[in-house]
Amino acid sequence: MHLPRRRRADFAPTAEFVYPAHLKAALGDLPAAPGVYVFHGDDPAMPLYIGKSVNLRQRVLSHLRNPDEDRLLRQTRRISHICTAGDIGAQLLEAQMIKTLHPLLNQKLRRNRQLCAWQRQGGQLQLVYSKDVDFAQAPDLYGLFASRHAAIERLRQVADEHRLCYAHLGLEKLPPGRACFRAALRQCAGMCRGDETPAAHDERLLGALRQVQVVCWPYPGAVGLVERTGDFSQVHVVNNWCYLGSAATPTEAARFTRQAAGFDADGYQILVRPLMQGGAEIVPLSPGF
Repeated sequence: MHLPRRRRADFAPTAEFVYPAHLKAALGDLPAAPGVYVFHGDDPAMPLYIGKSVNLRQRVLSHLRNPDEDRLLRQTRRISHICTAGDIGAQLLEAQMIKTLHPLLNQKLRRNRQLCAWQRQGGQLQLVYSKDVDFAQAPDLYGLFASRHAAIERLRQVADEHRLCYAHLGLEKLPPGRACFRAALRQCAGMCRGDETPAAHDERLLGALRQVQVVCWPYPGAVGLVERTGDFSQVHVVNNWCYLGSAATPTEAARFTRQAAGFDADGYQILVRPLMQGGAEIVPLSPGF
């Protein structure tokens, strides 16, 4: 007879959800404002969970009332928070703190050392890695992937959706002069057998990839993104899509520009839309503007 594996008592679910009354005091100073909150357990060096919200009080209350989060709540001893001047600042600070503090129950936004992308080189797509190429400045990059496997699967999906040739994309090896099997099934438009030119094939490929093209850092150096909520304002310092910190004024923010600023995928995802759509208030922090 198969017996289920016994789990540690710390992680075993309770028979019935009990509201965590021991955390009620933590709600006293939680504002209905943007920011980051932290659930702390017994280990002061490792938080249990880090989250962000545009309304800290409402978001933390939703945790306390959720039976599905019983595991987190039973281990939590206190809850702290940091206010920000808006949602962008909350997203940036959350991502930075997760990568720095490695909370036990956060799975997303952890540092990825294998970040890769497709790059157009000599008419062909090549897989390149952020440890070798500066993703903030390199042209013709497409997609940001956590692994080689994820990059290949995404390219395969694009090929299937747009009837592109696996062989021309390097996804399949063919003997010279032989058409691919997908062409016979009309899943490939037939570049491999001369039904379309390589130029026409590549034009369709680039059109499909354009929606995931990585934008080069558009400034000659660090900038400050100004965010305000009521009387509270912050200048978020960013360089090469990497968040360096926040300050109350541009003068104070300038001290962050001395830090190294390598490409950060989380910062890119958070910042690319507000910076490129032109709605954000930007102040220069480096010479050359």
